[in-house]
Amino acid sequence: MMKQIIVSGSLAYDRIMNFSDRFSDHILPDKIHNLNVCFQVNGVTENYGGTAGNIAYALKLMGENPIISATIGNDHHKYFEWFEKNGISKSGITVIAEELTAGAYITTDMANNQITGFNPGAMKFSSELDVEALDPESTLLLVSPGNLADMINYPRLCKKIGINYVFDPGQALPMLQAEDLIEVISGCTLLIVNDYEFNLIQDKTGLANGDLLTLAKTTIVTLGGAGSRIHGPTGTVAIPAFKARQVVDPTGAGDAYRGGLLSGLVNGLDLQSSALRGSACASFAVECNGTQVYAFTALELAERMNEQ
Repeated sequence: MMKQIIVSGSLAYDRIMNFSDRFSDHILPDKIHNLNVCFQVNGVTENYGGTAGNIAYALKLMGENPIISATIGNDHHKYFEWFEKNGISKSGITVIAEELTAGAYITTDMANNQITGFNPGAMKFSSELDVEALDPESTLLLVSPGNLADMINYPRLCKKIGINYVFDPGQALPMLQAEDLIEVISGCTLLIVNDYEFNLIQDKTGLANGDLLTLAKTTIVTLGGAGSRIHGPTGTVAIPAFKARQVVDPTGAGDAYRGGLLSGLVNGLDLQSSALRGSACASFAVECNGTQVYAFTALELAERMNEQ
Protein backbone atom coordinates (compact mmCIF):
# COMPACT_ATOMS: atom_id res chain seq x y z
CA MET A 1 0.00 0.00 0.00
CA MET A 2 1.36 3.42 -0.98
CA LYS A 3 1.61 5.72 2.01
CA GLN A 4 0.37 9.30 2.30
CA ILE A 5 3.21 11.68 3.09
CA ILE A 6 2.49 14.39 5.65
CA VAL A 7 5.14 17.08 5.99
CA SER A 8 5.11 18.89 9.33
CA GLY A 9 7.28 21.99 9.45
CA SER A 10 7.41 25.66 8.55
CA LEU A 11 6.17 27.96 5.82
CA ALA A 12 8.12 31.18 5.41
CA TYR A 13 8.95 34.03 3.10
CA ASP A 14 12.69 34.41 2.54
CA ARG A 15 13.60 38.00 1.74
CA ILE A 16 17.15 38.20 0.42
CA MET A 17 19.15 41.43 0.09
CA ASN A 18 22.66 42.20 -1.12
CA PHE A 19 24.91 44.91 0.32
CA SER A 20 27.54 46.03 -2.19
CA ASP A 21 30.25 46.71 0.42
CA ARG A 22 31.65 45.01 3.52
CA PHE A 23 29.77 45.19 6.81
CA SER A 24 33.09 45.54 8.64
CA ASP A 25 33.93 48.77 6.82
CA HIS A 26 30.86 50.42 8.38
CA ILE A 27 31.25 49.22 11.95
CA LEU A 28 33.62 51.04 14.32
CA PRO A 29 35.37 48.43 16.49
CA ASP A 30 35.45 50.72 19.54
CA LYS A 31 31.69 51.35 19.22
CA ILE A 32 30.57 47.74 18.86
CA HIS A 33 28.87 47.98 22.27
CA ASN A 34 26.70 50.83 20.97
CA LEU A 35 25.85 49.66 17.47
CA ASN A 36 23.60 51.80 15.29
CA VAL A 37 24.13 51.14 11.58
CA CYS A 38 22.13 51.20 8.37
CA PHE A 39 23.06 49.22 5.27
CA GLN A 40 21.48 50.37 2.00
CA VAL A 41 20.84 47.27 -0.08
CA ASN A 42 20.45 46.76 -3.81
CA GLY A 43 16.81 45.71 -3.80
CA VAL A 44 15.18 42.67 -2.27
CA THR A 45 14.21 39.25 -3.64
CA GLU A 46 11.32 37.38 -2.05
CA ASN A 47 11.30 33.59 -2.22
CA TYR A 48 8.86 30.98 -0.97
CA GLY A 49 10.52 28.97 1.78
CA GLY A 50 10.17 27.11 5.03
CA THR A 51 11.00 23.43 5.41
CA ALA A 52 7.47 22.15 4.85
CA GLY A 53 7.00 24.23 1.71
CA ASN A 54 10.40 23.32 0.29
CA ILE A 55 10.04 19.59 0.91
CA ALA A 56 6.45 19.50 -0.38
CA TYR A 57 7.62 21.29 -3.55
CA ALA A 58 10.31 18.63 -4.10
CA LEU A 59 7.80 15.85 -3.47
CA LYS A 60 5.43 17.34 -6.03
CA LEU A 61 8.23 17.36 -8.62
CA MET A 62 8.76 13.70 -7.79
CA GLY A 63 5.12 12.99 -8.62
CA GLU A 64 3.75 12.81 -5.07
CA ASN A 65 0.81 14.62 -3.46
CA PRO A 66 1.99 15.54 0.04
CA ILE A 67 -0.10 17.11 2.78
CA ILE A 68 1.52 20.07 4.54
CA SER A 69 0.93 20.45 8.27
CA ALA A 70 2.06 24.00 9.08
CA THR A 71 0.87 27.46 10.01
CA ILE A 72 0.84 30.56 7.85
CA GLY A 73 -0.02 34.20 8.54
CA ASN A 74 -2.49 36.76 7.25
CA ASP A 75 -0.13 37.53 4.34
CA HIS A 76 -0.62 34.02 2.97
CA HIS A 77 -2.25 34.95 -0.33
CA LYS A 78 0.85 34.89 -2.55
CA TYR A 79 2.06 31.63 -1.05
CA PHE A 80 -1.34 30.00 -1.56
CA GLU A 81 -1.38 31.18 -5.16
CA TRP A 82 2.03 29.56 -5.61
CA PHE A 83 0.73 26.28 -4.18
CA GLU A 84 -2.28 26.38 -6.48
CA LYS A 85 -0.04 27.03 -9.48
CA ASN A 86 2.04 23.97 -8.58
CA GLY A 87 -0.84 21.70 -7.58
CA ILE A 88 0.19 21.46 -3.92
CA SER A 89 -2.62 20.92 -1.41
CA LYS A 90 -3.34 23.60 1.22
CA SER A 91 -5.77 21.39 3.15
CA GLY A 92 -3.52 20.83 6.16
CA ILE A 93 -2.34 24.43 6.55
CA THR A 94 -3.69 26.54 9.43
CA VAL A 95 -4.03 30.30 8.90
CA ILE A 96 -3.15 32.42 11.95
CA ALA A 97 -5.09 35.60 11.27
CA GLU A 98 -3.35 37.75 13.89
CA GLU A 99 0.21 36.98 12.75
CA LEU A 100 2.42 37.41 9.70
CA THR A 101 3.92 34.36 8.03
CA ALA A 102 7.33 33.43 9.38
CA GLY A 103 9.99 35.44 7.59
CA ALA A 104 13.76 35.39 7.18
CA TYR A 105 15.45 38.68 6.29
CA ILE A 106 18.91 37.89 4.97
CA THR A 107 21.49 40.53 3.99
CA THR A 108 24.76 39.42 2.39
CA ASP A 109 27.78 41.67 1.87
CA MET A 110 30.42 41.47 -0.87
CA ALA A 111 32.54 39.13 1.30
CA ASN A 112 29.60 36.73 1.72
CA ASN A 113 29.11 37.67 5.36
CA GLN A 114 25.46 37.46 6.35
CA ILE A 115 23.19 39.21 8.82
CA THR A 116 19.84 37.46 9.26
CA GLY A 117 16.76 38.45 11.18
CA PHE A 118 14.05 35.84 11.63
CA ASN A 119 10.47 36.48 12.69
CA PRO A 120 8.69 33.21 13.62
CA GLY A 121 5.28 34.87 13.28
CA ALA A 122 2.62 32.23 12.67
CA MET A 123 5.13 29.47 13.41
CA LYS A 124 4.71 30.25 17.11
CA PHE A 125 1.40 28.38 16.90
CA SER A 126 0.76 24.65 16.52
CA SER A 127 -0.38 23.36 13.15
CA GLU A 128 -2.89 21.25 15.13
CA LEU A 129 -2.36 18.05 13.18
CA ASP A 130 -4.73 15.38 14.52
CA VAL A 131 -2.15 12.59 14.61
CA GLU A 132 -4.46 10.16 16.39
CA ALA A 133 -6.92 10.33 13.48
CA LEU A 134 -4.30 9.13 10.98
CA ASP A 135 -4.11 5.58 9.69
CA PRO A 136 -0.81 4.02 10.80
CA GLU A 137 -0.82 1.64 7.84
CA SER A 138 -1.05 4.36 5.20
CA THR A 139 0.82 7.34 6.71
CA LEU A 140 4.44 8.47 6.74
CA LEU A 141 5.00 11.65 8.77
CA LEU A 142 8.06 13.83 8.30
CA VAL A 143 8.73 16.08 11.31
CA SER A 144 10.92 18.94 10.09
CA PRO A 145 11.91 22.29 11.69
CA GLY A 146 8.84 24.31 12.65
CA ASN A 147 6.81 24.85 15.80
CA LEU A 148 8.93 23.40 18.62
CA ALA A 149 6.02 21.88 20.55
CA ASP A 150 4.82 20.11 17.39
CA MET A 151 8.31 18.71 16.81
CA ILE A 152 8.16 17.00 20.22
CA ASN A 153 4.47 16.14 20.51
CA TYR A 154 3.84 14.69 17.06
CA PRO A 155 6.55 12.00 17.42
CA ARG A 156 5.19 11.09 20.86
CA LEU A 157 1.76 10.54 19.37
CA CYS A 158 3.20 8.63 16.41
CA LYS A 159 4.90 6.18 18.75
CA LYS A 160 1.71 5.85 20.78
CA ILE A 161 -0.38 4.70 17.81
CA GLY A 162 2.32 3.12 15.63
CA ILE A 163 2.84 5.66 12.82
CA ASN A 164 6.21 5.63 11.07
CA TYR A 165 7.88 9.02 11.27
CA VAL A 166 11.05 10.64 9.99
CA PHE A 167 12.74 13.17 12.29
CA ASP A 168 14.57 16.05 10.63
CA PRO A 169 15.49 18.58 13.37
CA GLY A 170 17.67 20.84 11.22
CA GLN A 171 17.95 24.47 12.27
CA ALA A 172 15.65 23.90 15.25
CA LEU A 173 18.35 21.88 17.04
CA PRO A 174 19.75 24.75 19.16
CA MET A 175 16.30 25.27 20.70
CA LEU A 176 15.56 21.60 21.46
CA GLN A 177 16.46 20.17 24.85
CA ALA A 178 18.70 17.11 25.18
CA GLU A 179 16.05 14.95 26.87
CA ASP A 180 13.49 15.80 24.18
CA LEU A 181 15.96 14.96 21.42
CA ILE A 182 16.72 11.57 22.90
CA GLU A 183 13.02 10.81 23.34
CA VAL A 184 12.03 11.86 19.82
CA ILE A 185 14.96 10.18 18.05
CA SER A 186 14.55 6.92 19.97
CA GLY A 187 12.58 4.48 17.86
CA CYS A 188 11.93 6.80 14.91
CA THR A 189 11.95 5.19 11.47
CA LEU A 190 14.64 7.53 10.21
CA LEU A 191 16.75 10.37 11.59
CA ILE A 192 18.12 12.66 8.89
CA VAL A 193 20.68 15.38 9.63
CA ASN A 194 23.77 16.91 8.09
CA ASP A 195 27.20 16.24 9.59
CA TYR A 196 27.23 19.47 11.63
CA GLU A 197 23.78 18.70 13.05
CA PHE A 198 24.84 15.16 13.94
CA ASN A 199 27.78 16.54 15.91
CA LEU A 200 25.53 19.12 17.56
CA ILE A 201 23.15 16.39 18.75
CA GLN A 202 26.13 14.54 20.20
CA ASP A 203 27.28 17.69 21.99
CA LYS A 204 23.81 18.45 23.40
CA THR A 205 23.04 14.91 24.52
CA GLY A 206 26.51 13.72 25.51
CA LEU A 207 26.01 10.55 23.47
CA ALA A 208 28.93 8.89 21.76
CA ASN A 209 28.80 8.33 18.00
CA GLY A 210 27.83 4.67 18.29
CA ASP A 211 25.20 5.30 20.96
CA LEU A 212 23.50 8.01 18.92
CA LEU A 213 23.36 5.74 15.87
CA THR A 214 21.45 3.12 17.86
CA LEU A 215 18.55 5.43 18.83
CA ALA A 216 16.81 5.60 15.44
CA LYS A 217 16.17 2.53 13.32
CA THR A 218 18.27 4.18 10.59
CA THR A 219 20.23 7.45 10.45
CA ILE A 220 21.16 9.36 7.31
CA VAL A 221 23.91 11.97 7.52
CA THR A 222 24.13 14.30 4.53
CA LEU A 223 27.55 15.65 3.54
CA GLY A 224 26.83 18.33 0.94
CA GLY A 225 28.91 17.84 -2.17
CA ALA A 226 30.36 14.64 -0.70
CA GLY A 227 26.98 12.88 -0.83
CA SER A 228 25.46 11.16 2.20
CA ARG A 229 25.82 8.11 4.40
CA ILE A 230 23.15 5.66 5.55
CA HIS A 231 23.83 4.17 8.98
CA GLY A 232 21.58 1.15 9.51
CA PRO A 233 21.47 -2.11 11.44
CA THR A 234 23.62 -3.87 8.82
CA GLY A 235 26.30 -1.19 8.50
CA THR A 236 27.04 2.02 6.62
CA VAL A 237 26.34 2.70 2.94
CA ALA A 238 27.84 5.69 1.10
CA ILE A 239 25.54 7.54 -1.33
CA PRO A 240 27.30 9.69 -3.93
CA ALA A 241 26.33 13.21 -4.90
CA PHE A 242 25.09 13.70 -8.46
CA LYS A 243 26.95 16.25 -10.54
CA ALA A 244 25.02 19.47 -11.13
CA ARG A 245 25.37 21.35 -14.40
CA GLN A 246 26.50 24.32 -12.31
CA VAL A 247 26.45 25.10 -8.60
CA VAL A 248 24.63 28.41 -8.12
CA ASP A 249 23.16 28.19 -4.62
CA PRO A 250 23.23 25.20 -2.23
CA THR A 251 20.37 26.64 -0.15
CA GLY A 252 17.44 24.23 -0.17
CA ALA A 253 19.41 21.25 -1.47
CA GLY A 254 18.85 19.41 1.80
CA ASP A 255 15.09 19.85 1.54
CA ALA A 256 15.19 18.64 -2.07
CA TYR A 257 17.13 15.57 -0.93
CA ARG A 258 14.44 14.82 1.64
CA GLY A 259 11.71 15.13 -0.98
CA GLY A 260 13.42 12.69 -3.32
CA LEU A 261 14.18 10.30 -0.46
CA LEU A 262 10.60 10.22 0.87
CA SER A 263 9.25 9.70 -2.63
CA GLY A 264 11.33 6.56 -2.95
CA LEU A 265 10.31 5.24 0.46
CA VAL A 266 6.55 5.58 -0.11
CA ASN A 267 6.91 3.86 -3.47
CA GLY A 268 8.47 0.79 -1.89
CA LEU A 269 12.12 1.41 -2.74
CA ASP A 270 14.84 0.45 -0.29
CA LEU A 271 16.77 3.13 1.58
CA GLN A 272 19.77 3.09 -0.75
CA SER A 273 17.65 3.52 -3.88
CA SER A 274 15.55 6.17 -2.16
CA ALA A 275 18.64 8.10 -1.05
CA LEU A 276 19.95 8.05 -4.62
CA ARG A 277 16.67 9.66 -5.73
CA GLY A 278 17.16 12.25 -3.01
CA SER A 279 20.70 12.94 -4.16
CA ALA A 280 19.59 13.39 -7.76
CA CYS A 281 16.76 15.73 -6.75
CA ALA A 282 19.21 17.83 -4.70
CA SER A 283 21.52 18.19 -7.71
CA PHE A 284 18.80 20.14 -9.54
CA ALA A 285 18.18 22.40 -6.55
CA VAL A 286 21.76 23.69 -6.40
CA GLU A 287 21.55 24.82 -10.03
CA CYS A 288 19.16 27.67 -9.13
CA ASN A 289 19.19 30.66 -6.79
CA GLY A 290 16.33 29.99 -4.37
CA THR A 291 14.60 27.05 -2.75
CA GLN A 292 11.46 26.51 -4.86
CA VAL A 293 12.85 27.70 -8.18
CA TYR A 294 14.33 24.56 -9.74
CA ALA A 295 12.26 22.14 -11.81
CA PHE A 296 12.71 18.91 -13.73
CA THR A 297 10.66 16.33 -15.60
CA ALA A 298 10.56 12.60 -14.90
CA LEU A 299 12.72 12.09 -17.98
CA GLU A 300 15.30 14.65 -16.83
CA LEU A 301 15.45 12.99 -13.41
CA ALA A 302 15.97 9.58 -15.00
CA GLU A 303 18.73 10.94 -17.25
CA ARG A 304 20.45 12.57 -14.27
CA MET A 305 20.36 9.33 -12.30
CA ASN A 306 21.78 7.39 -15.25
CA GLU A 307 24.79 9.71 -15.30
CA GLN A 308 26.02 8.40 -11.94
